[in-house]
Formats: sequence, C-alpha cells, structure tokens
Amino acid sequence: MKASFAILAGAIALAASTSAEASITINVNLTTGQETIPIVPTTTTGAPRPIAFGNATFVINDAMTAMTMFVTVFNIDFNGTQTADINDNLVNAHIHSGVFPAPPAAQNLPVTWGFFGSPFNDNNPNDVVVTPFTTGVGGTISGKWDAPEGNNTTFIAQLPNILAGRAYINFHTVQFPSGEIRGLFTAVPEPSSWAMMLLGFGLMGFAVRRGRRTEPVVA
Repeated sequence: MKASFAILAGAIALAASTSAEASITINVNLTTGQETIPIVPTTTTGAPRPIAFGNATFVINDAMTAMTMFVTVFNIDFNGTQTADINDNLVNAHIHSGVFPAPPAAQNLPVTWGFFGSPFNDNNPNDVVVTPFTTGVGGTISGKWDAPEGNNTTFIAQLPNILAGRAYINFHTVQFPSGEIRGLFTAVPEPSSWAMMLLGFGLMGFAVRRGRRTEPVVA
C-alpha cells in the first residue's frame, strides 16, 4: 500500500511539473463591437462599407519567454490597393496591455507591442509576415513577441497582464485611427489546479483498489 501511495505522489509531482511547463494557447475574436467608440464603417463619401472582423491565435512558449501570434482579418485593406477607397486602409496594429481604468473612463490600455505601422516593436528579431489576400479584402499577419521586445516595456513585464486578461489586440484604419476592430484576451486559469486535484483523486482511488487486491488477507 505504501508503494502505491509513493507511486501516486510521484505521478502527481510529474504531472504538476509537466503542467507548469506546458505552452499556453489563447484564442481571440476581433470585432468592431469591442472598441470603446461606436464603429460605423463608411467610405470617404459616406457610403457604407463591409464591417471588419477577424480571429487571432496566440501561443506562449513553455519557458514563458515569447508569444507567437497568427491573425486573420477581413474587410480591412492590408496594402491600400484591395479597395478604391482609403477609409479601410490599415495603418497600425498593436497589442495593448496593462490595468484597465475604472468605469466610466474609456477602457483603453497603452500600446505595449506594435507589429504593424507605428510603433513597431517586433525587432529583436523581426518575425512579422504580412500576407494580403489575393482575392477579397483583408489578410493574415504573424509575428512573435520575444522577451526583450516592447513599447517602453517588455514581454516579461506584460505577461501577468496577458494571463489575467488585461490585454487586447486591435487594428487601426484611416477612418478609425483609435481602432476599428479589437479582440480582448481571456484570462488564463491557474495552471491545471482542478485537473491536478481530479488526477490526484483518480490515482488515489486506483491505488486503494490495487492495494485491496494485492494485500494478503489475514485469517
């Protein structure tokens, strides 16, 4: 029985160490409704234009020293030639993070990492790849926020805000220089606390059952 519980303790310790070193994936939806001002996209002549939207995937590496991203955006002109009008032209794109101000103040955060336009902080090294759609309006963009990079900050300094959901990505256009679409990060749960508890109970039950089968019966 003692050996079973020793195996249990070792398995839990191993699972905990594996959990602590696992990469973290955060999926984000970008919409106009998440911006702090009403977004009514129009052309320069006032005609309506399609509403922009997108999705993004962020992966924080095992060592917690970098975060890669892959973003797809629709109905924002990535190179200035996808539509005839300039209002939908992409001018800047950033990640913002920090501590949200209390309402009724606007829920905006400072730029902490720029990856398109200005400021541009993916420079150690430059990992950005921008691919405009060959058909339609929009494109994809990928990059990696490495440990020392940032706009008067670093990835390491902003990691607690990112994990706590105090961050967002947004894309700025000619018509909406403060941001046309935004995607709020969701908070990341504490590392597998519930999973570890359930694993522990499951392994304990297995150990008890195994002990009952293998211990001799004393007459």
